[in-house]
Amino acid sequence: MHIRLDNVVIEHLPWQECLQRYDRPGTLFYLDPPYWQTEGYGVAFGIEQYEQMAGLMRSMRGRAVLSINDHPDIRRVFEGLPLVPLQLEYSMARQNTGKKSGELIIKSWEDDQLPMWG
Repeated sequence: MHIRLDNVVIEHLPWQECLQRYDRPGTLFYLDPPYWQTEGYGVAFGIEQYEQMAGLMRSMRGRAVLSINDHPDIRRVFEGLPLVPLQLEYSMARQNTGKKSGELIIKSWEDDQLPMWG
């Protein structure tokens, strides 16, 4: 395990600082913020944080992929960025709930742009 983790850097930073510190061509961020208007996270995460995230995604040199619940407020905040809507069925204790939920995958780049890493 120590060989696998040899070049790993673990940070404990606000998400904005982490993105700004490591943003460079060739970097791919996966962003998984609290889902908008859901409870249970125990962390204040207002709409202004999603607006900051969208602004950083629009201006970053690297790339980012974000997963979030599909909500009109989220679509408004991330307008102009490529959105991939999904319908997912969640399970609890390996039992399907039968309830489908709308999810969005939001990217910071257009599909016609070539990947920077290969």
